[in-house]
Parts: sequence; structure tokens; C-alpha cells
Amino acid sequence: MASGGLESEMHAHRESQLLYLVRGELTCEASSALWIVPPQSALWIPGSVTHRIRARAPLEGYAVFVDPGEAPNLPLDCRAVSVTPLFRELLLRLTTRPALYDLEGPDARLMRVLLDELATVSIEKHRLPMPNDPRLRRLVDAMTAHPASRATTKTWAKRIGVGERTLNRVLVEETGLSFGRWRQQLHIILAIQKLSRGAAVQSVALDLGYESASSFVTMFRKALGASPARYMASRLAMPA
Repeated sequence: MASGGLESEMHAHRESQLLYLVRGELTCEASSALWIVPPQSALWIPGSVTHRIRARAPLEGYAVFVDPGEAPNLPLDCRAVSVTPLFRELLLRLTTRPALYDLEGPDARLMRVLLDELATVSIEKHRLPMPNDPRLRRLVDAMTAHPASRATTKTWAKRIGVGERTLNRVLVEETGLSFGRWRQQLHIILAIQKLSRGAAVQSVALDLGYESASSFVTMFRKALGASPARYMASRLAMPA
């Protein structure tokens, strides 16, 4: 179990890692993307993938390390996943067990069930693809710092010293998303982050530049299938 704040440098380890967040908010940068992990979500990081984790206090979460040889059928890419009641209870049970256990004993059977469950849980839309082009990284930094800006693609392109067509082309090449879709996904990630810290829906809507809370709620619901209030309530209501 981890508590308090957390920040790591870019690193990698042979073992795959499953991070489950009970409360707080955590971000992970890996594989040219940024993940946000809100309460009652989990993040799968395959072995040998370079990554960096940042989290703010108060924080409570759990980590399970998996030998890649014991899970050959699990994803080879990072992904944020939903935590079902069964998945959650298996995780919590395993965190109370010794790190080294009998491979033919009950703890090994629990781990196999957990890995089977991991292969079937839903993937959550908590991923923001990140460009590697240094010009576009300046764009990312600027838009993250000023998410309420309504500047057009042309204006942003001018600010980072490229043509509008170049910005659009490189962004699609490196992230798979158009400028408009990438900005919306940035807003979703920032919204989850702010809501996890206890911000009100109205405040988040204003921070992200929406004309009204209702327009923000509509965008959020279309993207994640629930209003911001219901989305957070479903997570915070789960027992720790």
C-alpha cells in the first residue's frame, strides 16, 4: 500500500506492474502517452516499459508486480482499466499476501484468477496520446497551462512557429487524433484530474473554457458515458 504523495523519475523494471488507486489521483507517462488514474481505477504497465508516475497526497493505492513469463497473454501496452468488484477484492487480498509465494499454492491460484480477470475488464478512456515532436511538445505544455484558451489551430501554430497544415499533419501522425479531438481528450484528462481533487463541476467547466456547465457536462457524458457528478460519485462511493 502507498500513502502520501509520489513522484518517480523515468524508469523501467522487468516485472509488469498493476497499480490500483483507492483514493487520490495519479498520472503516468509512458509509451508516448499520459494516463490519468482516478479513484477505483487501475493501470497496467507491461514489463520493461519506461514510465514515470506522479501522484498528489492524499493518496492510497496498491501495486502488484507480475513476472511477464507468467502472463504471456496479457496486453503488451499500457492501459487504464475498470475495476470490477471481483477484480478489486482479488487485488486487495493479494496485497496482504507475501511477495514470494508457493507457485502451487492458494496465492498462486488467486494470482491466476486476477490475471484472467485483467484480460477481460473494460479499458477506460483515460489516455492522452502525446507527440514526440519538440514543437508539438511546446504546444502540449502551453495548452495544458491554458486549457481555457479558445485560440484556433492557426493561432496555436503561429505561437509554436509552424504552419497550420504542419501542426495538423504532425499531430495526426504522432497521436492519431485531429487537433479538435486531441484538445477534447486533454480536457477530459484535466477534468478527471480536477474532479478527483474535489473541484466543483461549475469550476471545472470555467477552468476549461466552457461557456456553461451544461455544455461541459454534455461533452463529458458523451466521452465517458456519465455526467461528471455521477462519474465521481460512483467511484467515491465504493468502500475503501
